[in-house]
Amino acid sequence: MKTSPSDTPEAPFAIVDGRFVLPDKIVTGQALLITGGHIAGFVAEADLAAHVERLDAGGRLVTPGLIDIHTHGALSHTFNEPTTGAFGAITAENARRGVTSLLATTATAPIPDLVACLEFARQWMAGPQAGAQVLGVHLEGPYFERVQAGAQDPAAIRNPDDGTVDALLAHADVVRMMSYAPELPGALTLTRRLARLGIVAAAGHSMARDKDVLAAMDAGLSHIIHVWSAQSTTVREGPWRKPGLLEASLTFDGLTVEMIADNRHLPPTLMKLAVKCIGPDRLCIVSDATSGAGLPDGSRFRMGGLEYEVSNGVGMMLDRSSFAGSSTLLNQMLPVLVDVVGVPLVEAVRMATLNPARAIGVDDRKGSLLPGMDADIAIFNDDFTAWRVMISGRTVTSNQ
Repeated sequence: MKTSPSDTPEAPFAIVDGRFVLPDKIVTGQALLITGGHIAGFVAEADLAAHVERLDAGGRLVTPGLIDIHTHGALSHTFNEPTTGAFGAITAENARRGVTSLLATTATAPIPDLVACLEFARQWMAGPQAGAQVLGVHLEGPYFERVQAGAQDPAAIRNPDDGTVDALLAHADVVRMMSYAPELPGALTLTRRLARLGIVAAAGHSMARDKDVLAAMDAGLSHIIHVWSAQSTTVREGPWRKPGLLEASLTFDGLTVEMIADNRHLPPTLMKLAVKCIGPDRLCIVSDATSGAGLPDGSRFRMGGLEYEVSNGVGMMLDRSSFAGSSTLLNQMLPVLVDVVGVPLVEAVRMATLNPARAIGVDDRKGSLLPGMDADIAIFNDDFTAWRVMISGRTVTSNQ
């Protein structure tokens, strides 16, 4: 028996002896047949044709490739750097960890700098690349509430009614998501425009009240970034309590919601509350990884014009006033969900695969091991280190 598939994605092969994680169950004792870069389905290993090569997973977990819809960088690079070196390093490191698709997420920066990133992303996406697939750009900012800036550069924050939106949306073909504060002047107009263009309208870094979120949802808002982080919460106005973006995130069923599950941004109790309120079908796990991801404690890193430090396994502002994104990539968050938060394995995997695929509208081809899907597959050891990773049936990294 051959133990590894051909590098030609058109040649059929099968993964055998795996624990296959489907959206609702784990399948064992079957072979997963891959043909033409797509998943054909499960068959009994005894029924495989003699010419079909076998990849023995050795009892490991076989999941859809992870999908990170909010990740800024790794290994001292960010997607704010419009260079082959930066995009190549970040996508290669993500692929090595089992992330097969991602949104190249930019941080708030001057408009010309963001335009340069979008133009480079368009070039990058036009051809085949070696690492994780860039499915589009997530513009995180620059239209944020300054008091909720967090680690975003306050010097570059602006309002969406200032005439700069056109320059960004001239690249609507590569913008998959834009996150902004929905209460700002011009935000509802921006929301409607994003919805018409098929771009995911997402709320974040905001002082919104729940009524602002409802109005934005009516205009097409569908997603909320990093629950609890840079979110308004309930305040009192006289005797009246006014819920904020946090309460809207936990309550409104028409939204998908992100959570950074690095066990640093949120303590276990808050992660458990998010799982309980939002549920396993709408909660998306994201890394929000910065250029500090993959670097040891004490390392300095930059995003935009600001400098930060990796401290105690998380990105920090130098004055320790705020987190500065995570230094943890997506595969490392799955053990946190399972072992710390107590999420069943199937649901934890769904939060890092099918749910983000649905949030950005690619669940017709990515996010599960169902027939017809792209053969984007991660084979994990029990600690969620990646043993082998495939994109469209082609091995992109192997730690055998």
